[in-house]
Amino acid sequence: MPPPYKDVSVGDLLTQLAADLPHHPALLYSPSPRYTFDELDREARTIARGLMAHGVGPGERVVVWATNVPAWVVLQFALAKIGAILVTANTALRATDINYLLRQSEAATIVTIRGFRDVDYVGALNDIGAPRGEIPGLKRLIFIDGDGGPVPEGFQSYDALRTSAREVAESALDARGTAVGVDDVINMQYTSGTTGFPKGVMLSSRNIVNNAYALADGLALTPADRLCLCVPLFHCFGCVIGVLGAYTHGASLCPLEAFDARRVLETVERERCTALYGVPTMFLAELEHPEFSRFDLTSLRTGVMAGSICPEPLMRRVMSDMHVPEITIAYGLTEASPGITMTPRDCAVAKRSQTVGVALPGMEVKIVDPATGASLAARERGELCVRGYNVMKGYYNNRAATDAAIDADLWLHTGDEASVDADGFFSITGRIKDLIIRGGENISPKEIEDCLREHPAIADAYVYGMPDSFFGEVVAAAIRLKSGARPARRRSPSDQASGGGDSGLEARGSGLGARDEKGIRPATSEELIAWCAARLARFKVPKYVRFVPDFPMTASGKIQKFKLREEHQRELAASSRQFTVDS
Repeated sequence: MPPPYKDVSVGDLLTQLAADLPHHPALLYSPSPRYTFDELDREARTIARGLMAHGVGPGERVVVWATNVPAWVVLQFALAKIGAILVTANTALRATDINYLLRQSEAATIVTIRGFRDVDYVGALNDIGAPRGEIPGLKRLIFIDGDGGPVPEGFQSYDALRTSAREVAESALDARGTAVGVDDVINMQYTSGTTGFPKGVMLSSRNIVNNAYALADGLALTPADRLCLCVPLFHCFGCVIGVLGAYTHGASLCPLEAFDARRVLETVERERCTALYGVPTMFLAELEHPEFSRFDLTSLRTGVMAGSICPEPLMRRVMSDMHVPEITIAYGLTEASPGITMTPRDCAVAKRSQTVGVALPGMEVKIVDPATGASLAARERGELCVRGYNVMKGYYNNRAATDAAIDADLWLHTGDEASVDADGFFSITGRIKDLIIRGGENISPKEIEDCLREHPAIADAYVYGMPDSFFGEVVAAAIRLKSGARPARRRSPSDQASGGGDSGLEARGSGLGARDEKGIRPATSEELIAWCAARLARFKVPKYVRFVPDFPMTASGKIQKFKLREEHQRELAASSRQFTVDS
């Protein structure tokens, strides 16, 4: 049966492709490896048998903490073939983040690389005692040794799984795969909410394969297409819309191990890619690369832009300058597997830049009054809710959060404020949830607030999102200091840019390093940003730090973050105007 495919397990999807398109290009890294579907299936089966030999069982959580290396895609299918649950880990996590994820997911295995950018993964795992057995239930640490260096102490080699595979018969793997159902949990992704720590979203094969099918169908993908995949695999955008979306329709994948604008342009030209995915900031970086004009992108036809709103000027540049006339906008969230709506690939530019499209087939979408739950009429703003095959199985080990997200009638409440027009096109108008989305990454304010409150100079802190032309939103923090600090002079916009991007207010008084009469040392905005940078993933670190004497509150004592945001925007605007006049 030729593609497209749906209603199959993740493991069986690759099996079907290997049978129907054995010699078709499947996974094309540059310069290698380059797999056909038959070769990729055989590699996934080998690794699956190796994992079985090491005792990885059905339903076991296996964390993959790595960039878009070839082994990531292999593991996505190898784990599915043995009924293990792939737990994706953000490549920007720090030691405290991975410690939480391993413990909350009750993972028995982690597969990782040496590190990425400024994060030493092996060092982080050593810091939390993972190789010494200090993480409850964690039995195996597997190291993807792609850099030629030694395998760290306490880790097993990923390549050694091929040797171990000889201990497990092919028939034993087939028996394991037959027992995996399409409604079994096969994937867990951690997503930030508005309160507490990240939650593990449990997704089944029916959730993610069928959602990937619907999105790829909207792009009219076929085996003739090649997708340049530069979004991270740890995110639904990468491993669901990207990998599974391409494969439900037999298209070829051309992944990058990490986003780099020049490498994206090179890959599209070299592989003659027809589709390109990314968040708006990625497309902007590609367009603004100094060598953009020298690359031939005329093979491009379609793609998906998601993560934040795309301004119309950027949309027009992508369509014309990048030769992507059928670029689409998709909206969703991890709990929805992830896609909920998508713009038709041939609709007007205004629809693609001002809406997030129409509901995908096979699901119900409605706008309700968040207070009463009553359905609202066209163009009325309320909470967007979705019901259908794509709704998650729930949050792992968190029944209360699951019940808060999915009501008794099985509607998933997204927390996003939206409206729908008479033609069925949805627009996202805000967020009922207090969530920050920076360049497609969901950020929980509470996690950052908790980090800031640990600083000895801070009495209280509240975090909110501020508009940003590049990332869509960035993190801002309003800080009330303990005694001994007071707001400093306002900086000019040029000073702000060079000083870490704060709002122009910083603590001063007794001076950095000095202490007040109670022994409390005041903090500068730069110091607080550095404090967060040492403890949080990079994308969670505040760009702006603003010192306030108190916080706006409701009569019942709830902090009004929208007022903090409005005050901050007014101050930045006034500061900019003052600088222009003075200069």
